[in-house]
Amino acid sequence: MKKIEAIIRRSKYRAVKDALHDVGVNFFSYWDVTGVGNEKEGHVYRGVSYSTSDIQRRYLSIIVNDDFEELTIQAILKNAFTGEVGDGKIFVSNMEESYRIRTGEKGGKTLK
Repeated sequence: MKKIEAIIRRSKYRAVKDALHDVGVNFFSYWDVTGVGNEKEGHVYRGVSYSTSDIQRRYLSIIVNDDFEELTIQAILKNAFTGEVGDGKIFVSNMEESYRIRTGEKGGKTLK
């Protein structure tokens, strides 16, 4: 099993979510997060432009069986892409085990 964590633009969330559903990833968690990165967003207030290094993004946490790893990554890459600085990052790590609380089952079958 793999844990795929993605930080994407909030404006791309709907497209990424739909693409994940299309490839069979129907469960994941997400949070609205604020971070600091290379992108500098500008805000205009009463005609004055303000620059800030705090960037609003959406953080996705997805656990998939190994055979869904590449499909999941490609869905995110394709649908979160704008070509501009600040498109985000994807991190992949190994998951040792998972358990379904309701039944006590463990392993990859808990993800279905």
